[in-house]
Amino acid sequence: MRIMGLDIGDKRIGVALSDPGGVLASPHAIIERSNEEQDVAAVIDIMTQNDVGEIIVGLPRLMDGTVGQQGAKVEAFVGRLRGYTQTPIEFRDERLSTVSAKRLMQSSGRKSRKKIRYDAAAAAIILQAYLEERY
Repeated sequence: MRIMGLDIGDKRIGVALSDPGGVLASPHAIIERSNEEQDVAAVIDIMTQNDVGEIIVGLPRLMDGTVGQQGAKVEAFVGRLRGYTQTPIEFRDERLSTVSAKRLMQSSGRKSRKKIRYDAAAAAIILQAYLEERY
């Protein structure tokens, strides 16, 4: 059984998966947002294909720790997702996860002319932090 990490944004959803033992998180995919029904279906499809038994969702919080407008959008999406699955879903603070993902990918030495998308890497950082908390 794998654990899925989600970094939910307005334009994209970053998806990360753990290894079957739940030790290491890796970026998996980026879902380009179209409409909520298709977005939920895409998440469910990845869950089904990868034997996902738990979902960790990055919840954007303001620097004072409260949930702002973007956090409310994420909570609404997760509410809809919960209507399609019995899989446990937990929120994790995602403050600065995208900043960390950008730094990590830039430090890896990857050079590309294409714009790098950090969504899946941010999901992996959120998921890896959760996996490390468990031990």
